[in-house]
Amino acid sequence: MHRANKHLLSKCPDSLIPADNADVLTTHTVVTAEEGRALLQRRVSQFGLALFGLSLFATVGTAPFATAEQLAQPWFVMSLIATLPLAAIWLSCRTGQRSVRFVRVVEIGCLFATALLLAPLGRLQLAGFLPDLIGTELAIGDPHYSRFIGMGRLFMNGMLITALALTAAVRAAFVPSPPSYTALISTVIGAPMLVVPWLERVPFEYEAAVANVPEMLVLWDFFVILAWWAFVVVVCVVISKVVYGLHQQVHEARKLGQYTLERKLGEGGMGMVYEASHALMRRPTAIKLLPPEKAGETSLVRFEREVQLTARLTHPNTVTIFDYGRTPDGIFYYAMELLEGADLDAVVSLAGPFPPGRVLKVLIEVAGALEEAHGIGLIHRDIKPANIILCSHGGRHDVAKLVDFGLVKDLSDHKEDVGLTKESSVTGTPLYMPPEALKSADAVDARSDLYALGAVGYYLLTGEHVFTGDSVIEVCGHHLHSEPQRPSERLGDAVPSDLEHALLQCLEKVPANRPQSAAELLETLEACESAGSWDRRAATTWWTEHGPALSEEREAKQVSTQRTIAIALGR
Repeated sequence: MHRANKHLLSKCPDSLIPADNADVLTTHTVVTAEEGRALLQRRVSQFGLALFGLSLFATVGTAPFATAEQLAQPWFVMSLIATLPLAAIWLSCRTGQRSVRFVRVVEIGCLFATALLLAPLGRLQLAGFLPDLIGTELAIGDPHYSRFIGMGRLFMNGMLITALALTAAVRAAFVPSPPSYTALISTVIGAPMLVVPWLERVPFEYEAAVANVPEMLVLWDFFVILAWWAFVVVVCVVISKVVYGLHQQVHEARKLGQYTLERKLGEGGMGMVYEASHALMRRPTAIKLLPPEKAGETSLVRFEREVQLTARLTHPNTVTIFDYGRTPDGIFYYAMELLEGADLDAVVSLAGPFPPGRVLKVLIEVAGALEEAHGIGLIHRDIKPANIILCSHGGRHDVAKLVDFGLVKDLSDHKEDVGLTKESSVTGTPLYMPPEALKSADAVDARSDLYALGAVGYYLLTGEHVFTGDSVIEVCGHHLHSEPQRPSERLGDAVPSDLEHALLQCLEKVPANRPQSAAELLETLEACESAGSWDRRAATTWWTEHGPALSEEREAKQVSTQRTIAIALGR
């Protein structure tokens, strides 16, 4: 099942966000395990593409300077074949999600194959061009013949070994990997070059004198190449240690206490959510953190207040807070339970409106969570489908969890709110915003949450929002002045009258006409005839049928920026 903490952050339809008010959120530099894997795959693919392009260009670039007979020689064919493993690196890693093991096996195997194919290339090139050179300039009996052959071998093989050395060095700098692995792959790249001295003793036509190369000279060449390549490996290890060390320092700096970030789940105006693992405990955990670029004094106070207030809540239908703190580099974070499921927006989008019994079950559970929060003076102020997660919890399906208290208001301490919410602004989501919130932020109380919860229930029952419009202003105007259409009329079908009455009562414009507390609403909902009709069996059946599709749909989507917008009034 999809891990739904990405929905802990507010989400407003794009059509309701004015373009001139859209925030540009800076991406926080956090190196997670998934990001590290993706970085490795991307770098290896890019490295393979670059090598393939350069090798192909170098091979084809010699064609204008060679005759047709020379291009038919083995060296040209071998050069073309040697580019294929490099293309294989690029093609096998450019798409999809490849494991670290797969990427490394492909990389090391293909680079070794390329080096193996290139080892005899210098010898083959010399043999291919030698007949023309001898025919026009030298004769086999010429005293300078042996010197010419030797200089040709030195030039061809020297260029080849230098090219491979540069390849190993560039790879060490471009592809992040541990120094030990860099030493291994650099050794593998250079290993085929050790056979080059013995290839010099294999004569080709016009090269009978080559067979007389002394054994001691071959051994001398072998040890020279061995020493040179050992130096290359050391240089590559040093480069890799510096690059990988910086990469690891960033990773270590982003460890949050005992928690290690695994992958990013979501981002919003007040922070980001990551899946994380604890150094000792094995329970699933989500980490919400406040990026440094948002760490103004007001943001820090609001963020710390959010976790302190949420941690006071113990209701089973409220997300549980495990821990919170600040890293040495000033990043605020808190750890909470990792929810398995999806938000109400996703569920309704997938399968349509809920039956009345399921609507009542969700509303009853959320009303219970609000009853506790309101009881200690906390107003959520951002009740909406994206902030209610249906998840598997305690072996049961369809458990509603109320999340994201980032906009919570503490009525027990008015001083704490000073400066955090401007008197001339309201904060929330227009589709679920109560009329009094549009008039004054100070008018918001527990009954405002009940208005939003009624709008959520309306959405679950009908599959449509209470009010829609082409702009934020139009939607807000409807909340202020328009009467909601009855759900039965919206659906064109019968709806339990007690449930319909409860929803419309929550949506009254005047707070005094609504239920006066979450406890009162809870009693009304529990008394509805359809309450309890959505039981464990119904929930299990639904998730068995729709769960896989919901999970696939969520995993296929890229993490999107989700936000709650603030509408400034009186300016």
